[in-house]
This record gives sequence, structure tokens and C-alpha cells, in this order.
Amino acid sequence: MAQPVLDRRETAEEFKWKISDLYPTDDAWSAEFDRLHTELDALAGYKGRLGESAAVLLAFLQASDRMEVDSGRMLSYAFRKTDEDTRNATYQEMSAKARNFVVEWGQALAFVTPEVLAVEDERMESFYRDEPALEHYRLLLTRIRRQKEHTLPAEGEALLAAAGSMGQAPGNIFALMNNADMTFEDAVDSEGVRHPLTHGSYIALMESSDRALRESAFRSLYAGYGKMKNTCAAVLGAQMKQLQFFADARRYPSALHAALAETEVPVEIYHNLIETVHAHLPAMHRYVRLRKRLLGFDKLHYYDLYAPIVADENMEVTFDEAKDLAREALKPLGEEYLGILNEGFANRWIDVYENTGKRSGAYSAGVYGAHPFVLLNYTDTLNDAFTLVHEMGHALHSYLSNREQTPTYADYKIFVAEVASTCNEALLIQHLLKGTQEPRRRAYLINHFLEQFRSTLYRQTMFAEFELWCSEQTRQGRALTAESLCEKYGELNRQYYGEDIEADPEIALEWARIPHFYYDFYVYQYATGFASAVALSQRILSEGQPAVDDYLHFLSGGCSADPVSLLRGAGVDLSTPAPIAEALEYFDRLIAEMEGLMAQ
Repeated sequence: MAQPVLDRRETAEEFKWKISDLYPTDDAWSAEFDRLHTELDALAGYKGRLGESAAVLLAFLQASDRMEVDSGRMLSYAFRKTDEDTRNATYQEMSAKARNFVVEWGQALAFVTPEVLAVEDERMESFYRDEPALEHYRLLLTRIRRQKEHTLPAEGEALLAAAGSMGQAPGNIFALMNNADMTFEDAVDSEGVRHPLTHGSYIALMESSDRALRESAFRSLYAGYGKMKNTCAAVLGAQMKQLQFFADARRYPSALHAALAETEVPVEIYHNLIETVHAHLPAMHRYVRLRKRLLGFDKLHYYDLYAPIVADENMEVTFDEAKDLAREALKPLGEEYLGILNEGFANRWIDVYENTGKRSGAYSAGVYGAHPFVLLNYTDTLNDAFTLVHEMGHALHSYLSNREQTPTYADYKIFVAEVASTCNEALLIQHLLKGTQEPRRRAYLINHFLEQFRSTLYRQTMFAEFELWCSEQTRQGRALTAESLCEKYGELNRQYYGEDIEADPEIALEWARIPHFYYDFYVYQYATGFASAVALSQRILSEGQPAVDDYLHFLSGGCSADPVSLLRGAGVDLSTPAPIAEALEYFDRLIAEMEGLMAQ
């Protein structure tokens, strides 16, 4: 049974992450915050000196690594404490100070890129000869020097760094509005019983077999966003404008080019994803038709998309059961992986249940020199069990990269960030399917996997296409209004879901509640990550240890190579359409099996 929403003080310690592993008290954090300003001043003292000698450049880079580690702990503590209860003014102030520190850091070190670029190639090579330890930083320095055409003189870089806090404003405003201020009317079930509607409870309500409850939750949620649609449009418009501003300032053709250059991913991969998914939309339409037929509705609505097709099969999964499932499903990854997983379970890496004011959703945050922290809002559903293995996939990716790489190369690019998490999900579903041949239970599980395809590969690609459209509108000088956003979003829903679902007007407002639109072209990576995960999980299960070794090498790689190459080393080449096309063909085969099972 799902846990009631408690005040944080009422939540048992065993279900809270152990934030004291970063700092024992808020006062200790404050002391470290002050010390880091002194360290920042010392780093700023290198201004004008990076081309002076190999020894000076090496000393600066080593000091920068120490700052990365120490500030990472400071920032993580502030943001984790804020997310425990977003209403808490003390931690709102702490996180604001932390964000301001990031801006100050950027301003203070704005000289670095221009100075590194100013060193002539021959002199840089002599630096490597003079200081062999500098060789460790060759890849880092090469990456900086590749950005020459997109780098401004020192004064321009300082100005852009100073504008950083304004660039963060749309995302910060949305987060506070969405998590702290947005409230919804209770949902009402078919018997008139009222159910509190929160970000954490929404999906659980949408998975109910009570259609009246689903419809009520759906309409109540979007009524809340509808009241704020103009504000939401203004905030999203500001987000797109700030991305375009920085892209223009750095002389990129578009905000998409700027975002993907940062992650070393060719823009062709983004466009290839959308084109390949478009080519396989008939499979999605087939799935929607199947869902409509199996539910027995004359009209299928968007609030029916999460409804259980196999109504008498339901898996309630407690948190303890979810941990056991994770251990069994991830056994193919070997004893080392399982040992780290169990360490996380035993040592309170995870903040488990929703409490009043807690940040919605789920995430994992790695911390160099410490352990990752995982936020959940667990409600005892099968979907939550998948969320657990998903976020622990992120956590172990961070853990292994931090363990095997120096601070210089530990932070993996976001392009591969979703691969480890969705590979864990793919291993879990295949473990569950392997455990049963009973038709209805198997159909229930296949439907869950089909939903993963729908919500991750198709839906996130739709999000990516919408985000690209928003960016292009802004680049062309067109305003993003609530009306234009709703019109485009409704059009994309009709394209992706087909003609067998009703055009509920509320769904056109869904853009207003998606936090990832403030993450700078992030969502497409859920789709590429899912396709990669399907391929990797199948290779791990079929080839065993050689595939596991390649995969763990990938997880330990950080950013020691570009992300496309790291992934290719694990057996997936996303520079071609093949991984995405193969995943979508597998989706079509699963639909066929589902049709056969439900005909029995």
C-alpha cells in the first residue's frame, strides 16, 4: 500500500538519504562555503599567467580539480537539502547562495579559455615536454582549444559568465512555481471519494482501473496548469531566449548546435532520432489501436494511456520487494556491480518517500569523493520499482566513473547519462518476463515494457521535436504564446498517437508541466539512451562476461573519450539509425506477442 504523504520530520530515518555524509551540520556547510570563496580568489589569481610556463598551467589545473571536488560537495548539500522541502526558506537561501557561487566561479575563471587558446600550438607542445604530469590534461586542453571559434575575448567571456544567473532564472522560476506553488483540486473516484492530487500521486492515479478517477485527476491537473498557462508560456519563452542569446554570443548556428557541441554529439544524431521515429509511427498507432480494443472503449482518451490493459493483473511492489527485484534482475552485471548496489541500499543513498514540500519526480546526483544521492517519491507500484533500478543505474554510473577517473574526466556527458539507467530497466523487464509464461501475467509485463517504449522512445522524441520547434521559433524571432504552444503540442500529439485517440484539449497543455524543457536539449537522450539500453541488455544476456566487461568499462569511462565513442566501445553505434530502428522493430514484435496473448 502506498505510504501517506507525511511531514518530513515524521519520516523514518531509514527512508531518508544520509546527507550528513557530505557535512555533519549546516554550520559546517557554511564554513566550507566561506573557505571556497578563499580558494576561488586563489584560482582567480592565476589570471594572465596560464601561458607563462608549464609549471604554472599545471598548478592551476590541479587547483581547479580540487575546487571541482570541494565545490561539488558544497553544491550537492545545498541542493539536496532544498529538495527535501522546497518550502523551507533557510534552504532556499542556501541553494540561492550556491547558485550565485557557480556564477561567481564562472566570472572569476572567465579568463581560462581565452588564455589557453592564446598559447600557440608549438609552445603548448613544449609545455607537455617540460611537465610530463601535464600530459594528463591534454584531452581537456584539446577540448578547450577546439572551441576557439566560439570563444570571446576575456572581457566578453566575463560578461557572459556574469549573465549566467539570468540564464538560470527561467528554470529556477519554473521549479519554484511547479514544486512549491502549484496546487490542484482533489481527484474524485466513481464512488465520490476524494483523492489528494500531487505531482507524486498523479501517475499512480492515472494507473487506476477506475476510469472516473483517471479522468478527474487528468482534468484537475490540467485545470491547474490552465490557470497559469500564460505565465508558463512566458517562462518557457524566456528559457528559449536565453539559450538563443548564448548561442548567438558564441557564434553557433542555433541553440541546438550550442547544446550538442557541449556534449560532443553531432546534431545529425538529434535529427536522425526524430526521422527514424517518424518512420516507425505506424507501430505506435498500432499500439494505440490495440489499447483501445483491449480496454473495450468506444473512445480512447489520453487519461486512458496509463490504464492497465490486463485489469485483473496488478503488481503492488513495496520498497523492500523492489530492492530484492533489483538484486535479482541485475545479477547478470556481476558481483562487483551487485556489491555496490547493496552498499547503496544499506547506507542510505536513497530518499524514498514523498513528504510535504519535497521536490517531485526522481533523480540521482553523483558527488566525487562521496557516494551518489538518489531522490524518489515511492508509491509501491511496479512503475516505482522500475524508477528505483533506473535511478540506481545513474548512481552506479556516477560511482564507477568517480572511482576510476580523476576529477578531470569523471563527469560523463549527458548524452550517455540515460544509458545505464535504462539498461537496468531493460534487464528488469527481461528478468520478469523470463520468470513467467502464464499468458495474463506475461501480457501484463509486456504491456509495461510497451509503455516504456511509448513513454521513453516515442514520447521523449515528441518532446525533443517540440523543444526543437520552440527553439526554431525563437531563432526566427517569433513569440511563444500559450496559444501557439498549445496548437503545436496538440498537433504533435495527433501525429504521434494517431487517429484512434480523442483530441482531449487538456493534453495540449502538457508542455507546461515538463521540467526537462529547462534542461537545454536533454530529453532526446532519454530516447537514444533507451534504444541503446535495449541493445546493451540483449548483448549482456546473450554474450555474458565479454559484454559485461565492455559495459562496465563504459560505465567507468566518465568523459575520458567522446560519448559516442565510449558507447560504441560497449557495442552500440548511434551514429547510424540502426540501434533506434532495431529497438522500434522489437517494439512492433512485442505488440504482436501482446495481441496473441490477449486473444487466448
